[in-house]
Formats: sequence, structure tokens, C-alpha cells
Amino acid sequence: MGKQSPAHPGTPQVLRAMNDRAALDLLLTHGPLSRGRLGELTGLSKPTASQLLARLQTARLVITSGTSGGPATGTATGAGRPGPSAQLYAVNPRAAHVAALDVTTTGLHAAVADLTGRVVGTHEVPAPDRRSTAATPPPSTPELVVRAVDGATAAAGLLPTDLHRVVIGTPGAFDPGTGRLRYAAHLPGWHSPDLLDELAAALPMPLSFDNDVNLAAVAEMRGGAADGCEDFVLLWNEQGIGAALVIGGRLHRGRTGGAGEVGFLPVPHTPLVRDAARIGSGGFQELAGAGGVLRLARDLGLPYSPDAAPHEAAADLLRRAADAGTAGTADGPAAGPAGTGGTGPYDALLRGFATGTAIGLAAMVAVLDPQLIVLSGGVLAAGGEPLRELVRAELAELAVPRPRLVLGSVTAHPVLSGALESALAATRDEVFDTTHRPDPPPTRY
Repeated sequence: MGKQSPAHPGTPQVLRAMNDRAALDLLLTHGPLSRGRLGELTGLSKPTASQLLARLQTARLVITSGTSGGPATGTATGAGRPGPSAQLYAVNPRAAHVAALDVTTTGLHAAVADLTGRVVGTHEVPAPDRRSTAATPPPSTPELVVRAVDGATAAAGLLPTDLHRVVIGTPGAFDPGTGRLRYAAHLPGWHSPDLLDELAAALPMPLSFDNDVNLAAVAEMRGGAADGCEDFVLLWNEQGIGAALVIGGRLHRGRTGGAGEVGFLPVPHTPLVRDAARIGSGGFQELAGAGGVLRLARDLGLPYSPDAAPHEAAADLLRRAADAGTAGTADGPAAGPAGTGGTGPYDALLRGFATGTAIGLAAMVAVLDPQLIVLSGGVLAAGGEPLRELVRAELAELAVPRPRLVLGSVTAHPVLSGALESALAATRDEVFDTTHRPDPPPTRY
């Protein structure tokens, strides 16, 4: 059999594929639909909708999903609902599976999702003790990644070969010119120049990599705080400070993947950091990162656990400060919105951190003029609404543009959620392409 010729725009083959994709997207958005309702939403005739569904069932992209219950009803716009015997159709969740990994200094968190986006398996692999002796060397990074993927696929009742794609989120970014991880000196084991080739050899499915903050922004774009917004900045503060820049609906990564590495940004009130790449830090990180919160707490005489990780101790302090701001404590009046006159040390901590955060944001706003700023990551999330309002008020005084400022709404594993969304978007484009699939036999009525 000869090679199929490529389809051309406007041909019946392409138009059918476009209708197929529109129907599949509607089923993902709305859930199970009857043939009649799908026809209404796509504008297709009953025979055409029937043939479309038959074609998608033959391709194993759509399955029947029971029947609608209850009598037929109407809507405010007059659109009918399916009657009690209407067959419902849904995207086949087992048509494809994807996996995602969130890589941090504490370990790897993996998840597997079916084609509808439902998470069906998770697994965590702790970071190895790099102090292991020569007799018991720590596992290599590819070995850790394989363990994480294998564990999540096993939890889902699958094999790694069942996965269509894996997306891995890490701090920093892999330089497209050299293949080496940059801007993430704090992540041991991920800086070998051969790492990407080793990972590709260790796993049987396509792999892609992205910055963890970029993936958090993807999660917020897909039903989160930035849903429908095409120009926004997501500021992330957890183990480090970073930003995701979305311009015209697309992530801006820069030539080496370093766009948004704002922790290196020189800012007022901090010493000028030279040779920032070697030091692994910069002015904004020193001012408003976890270490800056802890220094401010020490100056104010506020207690925190010296044994906790810096970002966890900083988050705990800010959470206590936010609670003091909403309920008031013996340390002083409630913090409240900016300008209400709180005077306690927790209020001073919250206000000092808000000022430091706004200083860095003001530089970004002056360059990018975004529509929206999303505050995300454990340190910023811990301050909650009291912190958001203080940052908003400070930014209004420091910057001419005044973008809307909100807290991130994807708080449960945002990096992992974004990595799954990224994997699903690419996989759906591949799996949902029915351009070269034959039509089923015509349906008779």
C-alpha cells in the first residue's frame, strides 16, 4: 500500500478531522453528551453527528457512557435536554495516558493521568543522601526518574510502555544550545552534560522538560486564576524566587530558557551581587526570598524553627503573621489592609515582606506592563489575602501600570498539575488527529 498523500485544507478529509476535534474538545469540557446535544453544540446535522461518533468509536477515542436519566427538559434558551433513553457518549479515558514529574531538592513527585485529565496514580521518590559512601553510592538521576515513573504507572495499573509522554518540571531550565541545566545550582545530580541523553535512553516514551514556575503558570492558565488571561506574570516564591512570563497567551522562555529568573534581579535595599551565576543568588532573592523573611524575623525577635527548611520556616512565619492580621494577637493590633495602622512585630514582618516583594514586581511591571500578576508558591501563599492586599497597595505606589493582583488558585501540587496539563495538550493533539483515519460504514435510519 502506497504512502498516504497529505491532506489539504478545505478537503472533506480535513473538515471531518476538524469536526472530530471540535466534538472531542466539547466532550472533554462538558462531560458525556447525547448525540443530539453534541449536534447542537457543533452545529452538525443528525446524520453527520452520528457518523462522527461512529468514526470516533471505531478509533477508540469515544465510548458510550450510559443513558440520560429523567424526562426531557428545556433550558432558558430553549435548547432541549436528552430524554430518558438518550445514549450518552464520552471521551475514552484509556485512549492514552501521560505522566508528569515535579523535581525538587527533597525528591521527585510523579503522577499519571488518563486522557480526560483524571489522575490515576501517584508516587514519590525521596532525594538520595548525597553523603553516601563509595561502597553504597547514591542512585543516579536517571535511576531516580525511572523509579518515580515506574511507581506512578504501577499505582495506575499500567506499564511504562502505556505512557504516551512524560513532562518533567525542574527548577532552572535546560539550555537548548548545550543541553545542560542552568539557573539551578541547588539541585544536585541534574547537571551532567549527558543527562538528557541518559534519560531518553532510560525511558521508552517521548520526554519533554520545562521550568517548574512555567508549569505552575500553565496550571493557572487552565482553569486557575489566569484562565482566559493572555498577558500575565506569575511570581513564585518557595525554595527560590522565579517568575513565569506569559505574553500573548504564550510562555516567554528566552534564548537560554532563563526568562523569569528574577531571583537574580538587582533591586534596592540589597548589596549588589556580582558573579551571580557562581553565587546562585541575586538581589531580589536576598530581599524577598525565604532567607530575607528569616532575617527580618530575627531583627523583629520573632521565633522560628532553625531546623526547618528555610522556605518552610518562612511560610510558617508569614502564616502566623497573616493570622495575626485577621484576628489580632498580643503582639499588637491586627494588620489589616495597608494603611490601617498595625504595629506588632508580625504586622511589621508582613509589611516588610510585602514591600520587598513589591520592589521586585515594580521592575517587572515597568518592563512588561502585564494585565495580571499571580502570586504563587508556598511562601507567598502562606501570607494569604492580608499579604496580597499589602503587596497590591505597595505596588500601586511603586509602579505606574496597575495590573490586577491575585493569589494563585491551584494550590495542590501546581507544578505537577501544570506538567500534566502540558503533557495532555501535546498528547491530545496527536491522539485526536483523525485526518488519516477512514470513515466507518454509513449509518442507516
